[in-house]
Amino acid sequence: MPPTRKKTARKTTRRAPAAKSKKPAGAAHDAAASLETVVLNALADMKALEIKRLDVRGQTDIADYMIIASGTSDRHVRSVAQRVVDRAKEAGFRPHGVEGLKDGDWVLIDLSDLIVHVMLPRVREFYGLEKLWDMTASKRAAARA
Repeated sequence: MPPTRKKTARKTTRRAPAAKSKKPAGAAHDAAASLETVVLNALADMKALEIKRLDVRGQTDIADYMIIASGTSDRHVRSVAQRVVDRAKEAGFRPHGVEGLKDGDWVLIDLSDLIVHVMLPRVREFYGLEKLWDMTASKRAAARA
């Protein structure tokens, strides 16, 4: 029979919150530009189709940019998405989440300030994310009026 341990109450101590790093405003922009470059290069390497970058800063708080791309088949969509995830990790950007990789019709990659959608053309046409999120300044002004 193994010896039993006596259970004792653990004392928990609270740590002071970590100090936020004070990076210059340009550093955040440089990191976002670097991430965008990594993603666009990964998409180009895998021959993704119809790559479109949308600036959604004024429309949502979930991300600053969305990149939408298409693949020729479900296998191609999965491969393109996996390459984006791998290249982002190699560059030091860890994805917060990846959805749809198993099915391959539509893969969403959450990279914090950048969200990447890789879709089959029929799925892309059906959901029309470009029409939903592509609001240029003139379109925003017209919508407000």
